[in-house]
Amino acid sequence: MNTKSVGSRSGLLAGGNWIIDQVKMVDVYPQRERLANISRQSQGTGGASYNVLVDLAKLGAPFPLSAAGLVGKDALGERILADCRQLKIDARHLRQTSAAPTSFTDVMTEIEGGRRTFFHLRGANALWTGEDLDFRKVKALIFHLGYLLLLDELDKPDKTHGTKAAALLAAAQAAGMKTSVDVVSEDGDRFARVVIPALKFVDYCILNEFEAGKTTGFKTRQADGRLDTVALRHAAGALLQLGVKELVVIHFPEGAFARTRKGEDFWQPAVNLPRKAIAGTAGAGDALCAGVLLGLHEGWDLQRCLLTGNCAAAAALMDPTCTAGMKPLKTTLELAKKYKFCPPLEPGDD
Repeated sequence: MNTKSVGSRSGLLAGGNWIIDQVKMVDVYPQRERLANISRQSQGTGGASYNVLVDLAKLGAPFPLSAAGLVGKDALGERILADCRQLKIDARHLRQTSAAPTSFTDVMTEIEGGRRTFFHLRGANALWTGEDLDFRKVKALIFHLGYLLLLDELDKPDKTHGTKAAALLAAAQAAGMKTSVDVVSEDGDRFARVVIPALKFVDYCILNEFEAGKTTGFKTRQADGRLDTVALRHAAGALLQLGVKELVVIHFPEGAFARTRKGEDFWQPAVNLPRKAIAGTAGAGDALCAGVLLGLHEGWDLQRCLLTGNCAAAAALMDPTCTAGMKPLKTTLELAKKYKFCPPLEPGDD
């Protein structure tokens, strides 16, 4: 899958959610009207576009990184723009508005096990339409959009393409870009009408097992919580049948699975981090996405892409924020040597 050689384009443009995460480490998630103790708190990045670009910058991606979206004219918005400047992320398409504050999320993370509960303000993200993007003038090779289901304007219907997000992705493809999407793990019934229309204009669909199941109708976990590898493969096949042009990657705590348009399957177990090394699960999915997109841009084989993605996810798990745990690529890949991998996944028969 030699993405690197497509035309003269180079780099990744990420658009969508720009969020500041306010991470609180709590001893327990309380029942209503009960108390939980916060042992420490930190502030970090949040949202698909923000996390993926920061992760790529920290991994040392050897290609240009560009940002698109909307933040408020406030302190949190300035923080995001300052991050972009520091990491040399081109922010010309990341605009500020006075119509809404910068989006933020209060992330309540349980110390034991790293489970998270989110309290989210959509803010300026809800207003972003992407209409200011002229993909004919954008030099990037890949346009990564996320999260579908958490971008109010782009989730709206479009008469021609199904949704506004689908129309935006279609414009990117028409200009010669590869497109990539991610989805938020919403517990609702909007997947069919919001996610499916976009898939016709997606080259790389990268999402978790819950999102894949909600989009396609397959139950990707068995009653006892174990991964259903047969259903997972069916879900990946269904996503390709729904329109994804080249590749579906489904990630989960146990590892990742990829299926190509040609019907090739790839499995990669997760890095076997000890429980005490896991500080929080926020950002692990975006980190895996960043690792996979790095490899796709550079034309690596898919097994190497999945390995890199899983190592990047492991790095993210070692810090309670989404991206502070990310390290240069060489250091990140060494996590696999240090901790080895979880038991191999056992693919079932279709």
